[in-house]
Amino acid sequence: MATTATKVGHGLAKALGIDLHYRNETGSDRITRGESVFSIDSADPYVEHEPTAWEWITDTLPNGPQLLQYFYSLFPFVHWITRYNLQWLTGDLVAGITVGAVVVPQSMAYAKLAQLPVEFGLYSSFMGVLIYWFFATSKDITIGPVAVLSTVTGNVILRAEERLPGVPRDIVASSLAIISGAIVLFLGLIRLGWIVDLISLPAISAFMTGSAISIAAGQVPAMMGITGVNTREPTYKVIINTLKHLGRTDINASFGLTALFLLYGIRTTCNLLAKRFPTRAKTIFFLNTLRTAFVILLYVLFSYLVNRDARKHGRKPRVTTLGSVPRGFKHARVPHITTDIIKSFATDLPSTVIVLLIEHISIAKSFGRVNNYIINPSQELVAIGVTNCLGPFLGAYPATGSFSRTAIKSKAGVRTPFAGVITAVVVLLAIYALPAMFWYIPNAALSAVIIHAVGDLITPPNTVYQFWRISPLEVFIFFAGVIVTVFSSIENGIYVTVSVSAAMFGFRAFKAKGRFMGRAKIHSVVGDHLLDPSAENKRDPGARKSPQESQDSMRNIFLPIDHRDGSNPLIELEDPYPGIFIYRFSEGFNYPNANHYLDQLSESIFAKTRRTNPAGYSRLGDRPWNDPGPRRGKDTTEADARPTLKAIILDMSSVNNVDLTSIQNLIDVRNQLDKYAAPDTVDWHFSNINNRWTKRALAAAGFGYYSPEPDNSGLHRWKPIFSVAEIGGADSAAAEAEVRHNKQLQRSMSQQHDDIEAGRGVRAEEGGGGDGSSEDGSLNKQLEYSKAYGGVDRKGKSGRIAVVQGLNRPLFHVDVTAALDSALANAQRKSH
Repeated sequence: MATTATKVGHGLAKALGIDLHYRNETGSDRITRGESVFSIDSADPYVEHEPTAWEWITDTLPNGPQLLQYFYSLFPFVHWITRYNLQWLTGDLVAGITVGAVVVPQSMAYAKLAQLPVEFGLYSSFMGVLIYWFFATSKDITIGPVAVLSTVTGNVILRAEERLPGVPRDIVASSLAIISGAIVLFLGLIRLGWIVDLISLPAISAFMTGSAISIAAGQVPAMMGITGVNTREPTYKVIINTLKHLGRTDINASFGLTALFLLYGIRTTCNLLAKRFPTRAKTIFFLNTLRTAFVILLYVLFSYLVNRDARKHGRKPRVTTLGSVPRGFKHARVPHITTDIIKSFATDLPSTVIVLLIEHISIAKSFGRVNNYIINPSQELVAIGVTNCLGPFLGAYPATGSFSRTAIKSKAGVRTPFAGVITAVVVLLAIYALPAMFWYIPNAALSAVIIHAVGDLITPPNTVYQFWRISPLEVFIFFAGVIVTVFSSIENGIYVTVSVSAAMFGFRAFKAKGRFMGRAKIHSVVGDHLLDPSAENKRDPGARKSPQESQDSMRNIFLPIDHRDGSNPLIELEDPYPGIFIYRFSEGFNYPNANHYLDQLSESIFAKTRRTNPAGYSRLGDRPWNDPGPRRGKDTTEADARPTLKAIILDMSSVNNVDLTSIQNLIDVRNQLDKYAAPDTVDWHFSNINNRWTKRALAAAGFGYYSPEPDNSGLHRWKPIFSVAEIGGADSAAAEAEVRHNKQLQRSMSQQHDDIEAGRGVRAEEGGGGDGSSEDGSLNKQLEYSKAYGGVDRKGKSGRIAVVQGLNRPLFHVDVTAALDSALANAQRKSH
């Protein structure tokens, strides 16, 4: 009994002229699966129902419990905070204090990269670690100022300063933080964290390497005390100008160079000691971690000894220092955002957002895998977004996850994200207790700290070599990104690497090549013995047999005929049966690659088979221009040993979804090959379809059923979804072509013999080797030319059996073997 909704829907369809049974191509309701699978009499019937639009809606839209789970997932700390214990607190205290000792000098140095006073780096560090733990799914990540993002922020500030001279730099920085943070927060709330996966590893590596080189080169003049070098120019110009002005080096170089040497010296020494004294590796690690704080304190002492008189008498210090740093949060306020400010950095928003995303998510994923937990990328975007939206109220500028501080935090034994609160306390103490000391911090020492920090971001040569071993093409993407960053800017380097990676992905998708598969018989072997699959204990020596003892271990596999997958070329493979082709898609089947796939399929079929009715064009003028036929004076019935086309098996194991374009192309090729094989029909078998919507799409286009046998009216043309050639209905170009082809077919058939089978027998005798089912009337002769075909097992089995695939779609198969068996059985049925 149809429901009211069904009746209303049918009424609307009738009123709008929609044919609900448009795809009833076969004109029958039979539900047989073919001879290759069990008949209905021996198996429990199963009819597969198509998915509906309402089913898709209910699966896509969240229900009540899912909505509650969504809001619950926005605050991950509630999952573990109730189980917090003293042991966790101990680990968090150690890690938090250790990171705090590192983040204070680093954040002040990075603030200078952002063209801001050093206190803004402290504000950003404080807000980052304080807010992040509420929303974190990673215990290791430390949010705060980082070198690359600070450099991008500095570039934005300088460009905005040219357009809006009267706007303070910190106002621009806070506006950039809020706008970019809001974008990232929105992406996280709608759970689009997967968008980060669109950026490839070579792009990330190139971005980090190029940025590190650019930042390090820009800090050399400050470390050496060289003036007159514009560090905002492209990196190669900065390097050239630095070399030109080496003569301007002053006393600051003695602080900068020795600080850099000391930082690397302490790290190298600690690493060697840790290898020599493994029992004290933990203690040595903490000493190594505190090297930045130690070097800064040491050079503060040196600076005090050199500059104390200068500060007392108000003179210019001999060694350039940070100068006065205000105590507390002097810049706390409601951020001032205007349309003009947003316009001033609108073009830089994409690069800022990309840096926010890729640095944080790549670091979080990496440390999650190392420490055996899984992060939620979408929730991490929420954490970044909230941090950058709230941070500017205390004066923070854009912040994201830091690689160096995250590594230190992980090695220090952090237990939960609560360690960020401990780090926030350390930073807060520095903001209120240490500003007087900050006056003496040498700028050259801070530049040495930056160079030392970004040095770890440079991809080492051994890693690049591993890139080459795995994917040589992506090495060129890596070098392209580095070169563009060095010779242009960090932002352009980001755009180039992302764009080239996307272009390479598109090229692979557009030019994906399928493979024609051949059948081979293999044995499972251990040593020089075969495994008996019937034995329960495969390790039992009694379960091992020699090849002469048993054939039970033999099974069929399907390999690419061209052996382009690296399989042994000595294994002889060919099409598993004359006129039957197995084609496997390699990278999905959608509109970008559908034409490429099907062109390859058609060309190979035309090359390996012959037209079923070679005399189909009785008059020379009937032949199309692109099929001129034999040379003048030669008979069209001349022997052709190639088989005729019988069936095509498409392995859909790599296909998840299809679209209108790919299905329409499949229909077009089906019509083309039906004409080629006329008066026979070509069966299209599909195996390994893993998506119900893909099955629905194929079935809606008329696939999954047997092609109807041609009647006296001629060839059956499959209806398209949409085709330019079909516009005009019964008067369309395609309809005219079908009528014309059927007339030619009927004329050629009437001129041969009344009995087509008799005509086929004559040609087979003359040709001496014709092997199509419509040519020699027997498949036995064709089998003589097939090395791969080993016969079809027709033995029936007793008992009730469940059918895996729906009986209403007989040409959808569970695997390639079932599809091949069905194709073979149908080919034999047609030959008799």
